[in-house]
Amino acid sequence: MKLIKMLKINEIFFSIQGESSYSGYPCVFVRLTGCNLRCSYCDTTYAYYEGKNLSVDTILEEIGQYQCKILQITGGEPLLQKDTSSLVNAALSQDYNVLVETNGSLDITAINNKAIIIMDIKCPGSGEHNKNLFENIPNLELNDEIKFVILDHNDYLWAKEILNKYPVIQKNKIHFTPVHGELEPGKLSEWIIKDRLNVRLQLQIHKYLGVK
Repeated sequence: MKLIKMLKINEIFFSIQGESSYSGYPCVFVRLTGCNLRCSYCDTTYAYYEGKNLSVDTILEEIGQYQCKILQITGGEPLLQKDTSSLVNAALSQDYNVLVETNGSLDITAINNKAIIIMDIKCPGSGEHNKNLFENIPNLELNDEIKFVILDHNDYLWAKEILNKYPVIQKNKIHFTPVHGELEPGKLSEWIIKDRLNVRLQLQIHKYLGVK
């Protein structure tokens, strides 16, 4: 008998991708329920507990209606659920370009390396920087991406130290994202230019558009 793969899903929606190198493209989002971190600036606290159980087949049927081949699996924290890898594999088999957004505290190796990992490295301003699993860094593929969410100048300096400590991540796309409404993007851009960092200033454009 075939074992049905189930995931607890907070929401599925179609919108503009607001972050990563895919920013600006239409994208289907599958937001999983549950997170093991409690970042100070979290904007999806509603995903901590709320959701319904759906099979992988049902999820694929629902996302198929949008006729878009960019799929982002996010949370919450998607790697908390053991069947996330089954959803990734099933979507890849249907020729989706699969992005997996993770908070960087859990092992990424369970995810098919044909998917693109978008991994946070949590800065001190999040209150969760002691949860970073730096052992993930050697397991990042060339197409994977790294995101630092910057609350203030202390976070910026800390992120710079991480780039120096782990130079191998310079091979990946690195995004510095100011916390929306807390740090002026212009200020962060000044710091990046002054220090000549090879990083991408990343604005959460979905927030400026007023969409999810």
